[in-house]
Amino acid sequence: MGYLWSLVFPTLFLFLFSLLFSSSTIIKAHQCHGTESNALLQFKESFVITKSASYNQVSYPKTVSWMPSIDCCSWDGIECHGVTGHVIGINLSSSQLYGSIDANSSLFSLVHLQSLDLSDNNFNHSQLPTKIVATQHIHSKKFSLVLANNQNLNGLIPDFQSRSLVNQLVIFDTNFSGRIPTSIGNLTSLNWLTIAQCNFQGSIPSSFGNLNQLVHLNLKSSGLTIGTFPLFFMNLTRLSFLSLEGCNLIGEIPSWIMNLTSLDYLNLKSNTFYGEFPHSLFRMDNLTSLFLRFNSLQGKLELGLFLKMRRLSFLDLGYNKLSLLNEKGSFNATLPPLEVLGLEQCNLTGGIPTWIMNLTGLQRLGLQENHLQGEIPHSLFSLENLHTLSLSSNSLEGEIDNDMLLKLKMLSYLSLSDNKLSLLPGKGSSNGTLPPLEVVELDSCNLVEFPSFLQDLDQLAFLGLSNNDFKTVVPNWIWEKKSLQSLSISGSSLTGEISPLICNLKSLVLLDLAYNNLNGTIPSCLGSSSQSLQIMMLQGNKLFGHLPQTYVMGSALKMIDVTDNNLQGQLPRELVNCRMLEFLDVSYNAINDSFPYWLGSLPELKVIGLRFNEFHGIINCPNICTFPKLHILDLSHNKFSGNLTPEMIMNLKSMTTSNISQLQYEDSIVFFGGKNWFTHVSYSFTMSNKGVVTDYEQIQKIFYCMVAIDISSNRISGEIPSVLGDLKSLVLLNMSNNLFIGDIPSSFGKLSNLEALDLSLNGLSGKIPQKLAQLTFLEFFNVSFNKLSGPIPENKQFSTFEGNSFVGNQGLCGIQLKKKCGDSSWSPPTVFDNDHDSGSITEFDWKIILIGYGGGVVTGLALGNAFGLDILAWLKNKKLLCFSYPF
Repeated sequence: MGYLWSLVFPTLFLFLFSLLFSSSTIIKAHQCHGTESNALLQFKESFVITKSASYNQVSYPKTVSWMPSIDCCSWDGIECHGVTGHVIGINLSSSQLYGSIDANSSLFSLVHLQSLDLSDNNFNHSQLPTKIVATQHIHSKKFSLVLANNQNLNGLIPDFQSRSLVNQLVIFDTNFSGRIPTSIGNLTSLNWLTIAQCNFQGSIPSSFGNLNQLVHLNLKSSGLTIGTFPLFFMNLTRLSFLSLEGCNLIGEIPSWIMNLTSLDYLNLKSNTFYGEFPHSLFRMDNLTSLFLRFNSLQGKLELGLFLKMRRLSFLDLGYNKLSLLNEKGSFNATLPPLEVLGLEQCNLTGGIPTWIMNLTGLQRLGLQENHLQGEIPHSLFSLENLHTLSLSSNSLEGEIDNDMLLKLKMLSYLSLSDNKLSLLPGKGSSNGTLPPLEVVELDSCNLVEFPSFLQDLDQLAFLGLSNNDFKTVVPNWIWEKKSLQSLSISGSSLTGEISPLICNLKSLVLLDLAYNNLNGTIPSCLGSSSQSLQIMMLQGNKLFGHLPQTYVMGSALKMIDVTDNNLQGQLPRELVNCRMLEFLDVSYNAINDSFPYWLGSLPELKVIGLRFNEFHGIINCPNICTFPKLHILDLSHNKFSGNLTPEMIMNLKSMTTSNISQLQYEDSIVFFGGKNWFTHVSYSFTMSNKGVVTDYEQIQKIFYCMVAIDISSNRISGEIPSVLGDLKSLVLLNMSNNLFIGDIPSSFGKLSNLEALDLSLNGLSGKIPQKLAQLTFLEFFNVSFNKLSGPIPENKQFSTFEGNSFVGNQGLCGIQLKKKCGDSSWSPPTVFDNDHDSGSITEFDWKIILIGYGGGVVTGLALGNAFGLDILAWLKNKKLLCFSYPF
């Protein structure tokens, strides 16, 4: 033993001596080159540090450690070569940098650089300089460039020279536009390419077929319009990761995709693939992840085919046109190690497949929107690793008690909405450990009381209890859930007031208490103290008093809907602090105010609904108000008066574009904190269109862009401004039941997108402009009860309009009125006296209205705003209208 120790000590000494010597050598070699240190310090000085420049919650300013007195090789985010000491790597991701990168940046003097990561900073909408790749890094064998999460970085991807040795290129979530340069095909050393969530146009350059070293290719939602699956992808035989999600691919998934034998991750979600499901996918033995969600694939498939893919961990086929056959039998011996199974809207019938109960590693199960029946098997609640369970929108029935749910110890997301289930309290064992539930959706679950197990969920962030039948007040324990970010209890017969305890919910982002029997006032804290609230839906209640009067600077409010309540007073002027506001609807209340021109400064406001209130005065803008994104303006059924000024019309800049696609609604996506949850919020709106009061449930989803102005049933006088013809994106224009005089502007002929025009019940005179015959999309036209004269324009469009569109004009003639032009024997009565301003209308002989039209006219009068309320009431008194009209 002594001999051995005599050998160990000298050896250990020599080892430590050599280590110390080599370390000192490395330290000396690592001392930063002065020119490179100065270049980095100069780059640092071109930026300021601000926390808001980075989205990452754990961001921090790395450049704070960059001090001249310290070797730059030890600076945070800097990597130096082990021998030469040259700077070879810069990682400034999430460094809270705010400023611009210009072509003369000192960064481009670092010619030994091999990797550059500038992700998640704010470069103040600067253009990406071409020098970022122009230096060619001639001393490097490889170069990695990462530009992710930089929405404030614009421009084009620079061209790459053929000798460039870039091996990794990541451009993710930026504002880059234009076409992807074909020169990327010159980067033959490239093995990792991500160009995702950008604003590019065009297709994938065919030169990508040269990138035969690629193992990772991600083009997710890059803005491309690819078309059919590119054939040159057959050359990329080394690919193990391929994501073409949201790339506008159409056609069939090619059978040759099975030749990409190295693929283990394939994501083709959110495209327009159609045709039969390609069976060649079943022969891709290395696939671990297959995502085909949101396509139009069809055909009948046996689920057993997927279960024979031995390595499959992630399978998502949801929202196609497939019919998956729920086979009988056991697959216990051959089940793949599935962790995620998404079979939403796959036409599944029968009971929940029994083999699912044997997927012990399953973490996410989505079976919503199928035709599943029967009871939920108790064994499903034994899947201990399950953290997401969605069974909503089926026909499942039976009883579920709280104790069954509590068995899922890992469960964070639970959706059982829209089934025939009965939720029972359970025994409630005090020794049980509650699952970490964050999302609970129990909408339309026949609930008559609030589930007791919710009370003890400390991490609850999303709670959906809409369309139940509680008939009680909201329990106070809900207002004590400070983790709540989304609360939806609409249409559930709630009573009482909105408790002031709601002010405890400082993290609340979405509040939906619509269509209940709530009374009292709206708590002022929903405006004054909340910087997180984005969606406030309180419509269809019995709330009174004022809207909250105070709104904080930096308010996140996007949507305020308080329609159909008993609110009074004025609109709060401090709404101008809500710079993110997109939707404001206060219709069907008793708000007494002048025209809120001051809303015109809100940069995102798209919808203003003031219908059926007590607004009054002139519609004008005493100051500059541009309404830059306004799509819908509904001022109908108020007491607005005076002339409609050209200046006001000219301020509606967003409606002047002739390209209606530029005004297409974007989905309103509400993001929440924590685990990046998000939800789509649909804006619902009610207005008169084509003579019928119409409810638009999802105005963002309308095929064409709904651009509309409704100022009907007011006391607006004077001539119609001809500049209205410049609002070329208008789809609907309703000016009926006012006091307009003069001619119909011939400029209306420029409204090429117009589908509905209602000018009835005014005092307009002159002829119907022949230019209106150019409006090929016009489906509804009403000029009844004016003082128009002359012939009705003759063309295919006008021949589709019936006589009730023109009745009540003494001098009009045409086939619609069964009066030949030049025949003076027919003389309709004069409907209006000179006291229209007071709302009175001279009684007229109802027999004249019915001549030639029969009961169809009366029915027509009952629809929407084709006639004013006073005429409809008069008709009802005469017992000509025996049903209620929809106002």
